Formats: sequence, structure tokens, C-alpha cells
Amino acid sequence: MGAVLEMRLAGKTIVVTGAASGIGAATLALCREEGATAVGLDLGSTDRVCDVSDEASVRRAFEGMERVDGLVNSAGIAVRQPAGAQDTAGWEAVFDVNVKGTFLCTREVLERMGPGASIVHLSSAVALTGVRNRAAYSASKGAIVALTRNMALDYAPRGIRVNCVCPGFARTALTRGIFEDPQRKARIEAMHPLGRMGEPEDIAKAVLFLLSGDASWITGIALAVDGGFSAGHRDDV
Repeated sequence: MGAVLEMRLAGKTIVVTGAASGIGAATLALCREEGATAVGLDLGSTDRVCDVSDEASVRRAFEGMERVDGLVNSAGIAVRQPAGAQDTAGWEAVFDVNVKGTFLCTREVLERMGPGASIVHLSSAVALTGVRNRAAYSASKGAIVALTRNMALDYAPRGIRVNCVCPGFARTALTRGIFEDPQRKARIEAMHPLGRMGEPEDIAKAVLFLLSGDASWITGIALAVDGGFSAGHRDDV
């Protein structure tokens, strides 16, 4: 008989926000496959209803959790506008979910974490390279990269690691329009040097690595999981 592989998150409690669909749902499922007690938070919740942009809602969602070994901040929204056309309401909505939501959930979980715990924020490849017509979204995801580095320094003395993942264009609710338009899909696939857009599981596997002990000496990084999108343009010039 072959050796039995140890599950990488056995005995761990992991919380995943934005867990009802897309990357969050894939991450939640993979954490459970790897032995974690995984709790999903979402407005359309799988486990606990939570509006990550609302302080009271976040506090309620974490009630009764005594210890948390990992947090994945996957909840996010997007709008497509250049800065000059972006209204204040849309700007604030994006920052409320993407940045404030990440802050609120992280603040709530830190008191429940001990040495060896891991926090993974979901940023975006557009935080690493420019993309037109996404001023609020790009700015919010850039803020996540900066927050990751700051938190990594602040909580390293407690043995808590903080990293973020920067996905390229993957199949989620935010990109449904791309996948439904064959010409647009082909054009955006060509912008990824590996020749395809991502699936939620591509990003979930990277998140799992950062949550696990395999990444025990990694903190403060922004890991691009984007098929080469942020590396540059592959066309000859």
C-alpha cells in the first residue's frame, strides 16, 4: 500500500469571505478537502451571513469562534469606470467591500490567532499592472497590496503570516460578461502569456499553499497567479 498523504490543513479552522461563489467558493471547498474546519462568510452565505463592509455584521459573524488559524479575504466587487467618470457612490462601494471589508474581518480575527496562523488577502493583477477603465477597483486592490506588507511587519513578531494573491482574469461572477462574449474572451486570453484565463481553482490552490505550513517562511508577498498577465506583453515590438 502507498503512503497516506497528510492533509495540509488538518485540525485547522479557516474562515473564507465571499465564499458563496467564484474564488471564495473554490477556496472553501479546497480547504475542506485538505482537512480544515472551514467557515464561509457571504451575503448569500453558505455558513454565516455577513456583510463584510458592516462592522456589526462582521462582529456577529465571528461570534463563538474561539480560535482561527487562517483567514481568506476573498469578498470583492468591481466597477468599470475611468477616474473622471466615476461617481462617489460607486467609488465608496468598492472601497467599502474590498478595503474596509478586508480590514474589518482581519481586525476581528487577529485576537483569535496565535503563532502559525495565516492571513491571505485577495488583491488582483490590476494592482501590479495598469488596466484601463478600472480606477476604483485598481486603487482598492493596490491598497490591499500595501496593507499586506504593513500587516506582515506588524504581526510577524506574533508568528502570524500575512500575504496576498493577485489573480489575473478568472472565471467568476465579475468576469461573466467576458466569458459570454467569444471575441472578447479570445482577445483577453491572448493577453495572458499562458494562453488562457484562469479558473477559480487555479487561485484557490495558491491560497491553500499560503495558508499551509509549506509557506511557513513566506510573509508580506503579493503573489501573481495570472497566467503571466502582469509580466508584460508577449507580442514583439
